[in-house]
Amino acid sequence: MTLMQKLLGATTALALSAGAALAEPGLIIDLGGKFDKSFNESAYNGAQRWVKDTGGDYIETELSSEAQREQTMRRMAERGANPIIVLGFANASTLEKVAPDYPDTKFAIVDMVVDQPNVQSIVFAEHEGSYLVGMLAAMASKTGTVSFVGGMDVPLIRKFACGYAQGAKAANPDITVIQNMTGTTPAAWNDPVKGAELTKAQISQGSDVVFAAAGGTGVGVLQAAADEGVYSIGVDSNQNYMHPGSVLTSMTKRVDNAVYTVFNTAADGELPTGINALGLENNGVGYAVDENNKDLITPEMTAAVEEAKEKIIAGEIEVHDYTTDDSCPVM
Repeated sequence: MTLMQKLLGATTALALSAGAALAEPGLIIDLGGKFDKSFNESAYNGAQRWVKDTGGDYIETELSSEAQREQTMRRMAERGANPIIVLGFANASTLEKVAPDYPDTKFAIVDMVVDQPNVQSIVFAEHEGSYLVGMLAAMASKTGTVSFVGGMDVPLIRKFACGYAQGAKAANPDITVIQNMTGTTPAAWNDPVKGAELTKAQISQGSDVVFAAAGGTGVGVLQAAADEGVYSIGVDSNQNYMHPGSVLTSMTKRVDNAVYTVFNTAADGELPTGINALGLENNGVGYAVDENNKDLITPEMTAAVEEAKEKIIAGEIEVHDYTTDDSCPVM
């Protein structure tokens, strides 16, 4: 090998090394937008916190239609983003198809399992967190009726609803739980007007605590509850601030921490693949208490919910997961 060949080889190696070091992570935000005040916004906040803490940068894309899923995923991989976080269960079938075509790119998907060697599947125990806020709803209710407004009618959202009903029944076996879904298409995630209509209908049936698990549609649920003088429960992000004194609590789903951890782990080295399950035990889900709602949660309510939390973690209380067999024992 000549000196020139050696120099060229060394230059190429350095360039490849620099390219790998400069690879930026990517974030594909699902339908509903990054400012939905819920699921997507939580993920966006996690990415922004990573930027603030590390000085790094990332590539971001927001989906505006179903038709964009595959094209967006491929474009981001071809731009060199690594790893790429894909938000939402609806992207699973697309990622199953795309991931094998980019074996050197690591992907992470939130809310669904994709069994590919270069994919980390991040799933949450939404039923566990929903159980706790269901208990709070039943204990706060004066009418003996609470309710749930879901977004798109899919097993994941029924998982929230079932956990909520189980918690409410645990706190008050005689409680009535009303449930409605906003729709059967992705438009159900961003329809606050429909969310408000469903909430008012539930209130007319006696509900005085309404839990929304509906993405941007939940904004309408929380507004209608505040307008009608009843409690609401937020979801995914801490939404207590939206209507202080009206939002009883929020079922937090720490998508922000998941995004932050994936970006950080990838920056430090190899991103683990396989299933990453986040629940009460590792603070993946929970309920929010802050200056906006602390006066609504009595010490007795806190004690009961914290006891239930410890029993769920210890396996003494088993919260049924709707997605395991498409049924709910209390609904």
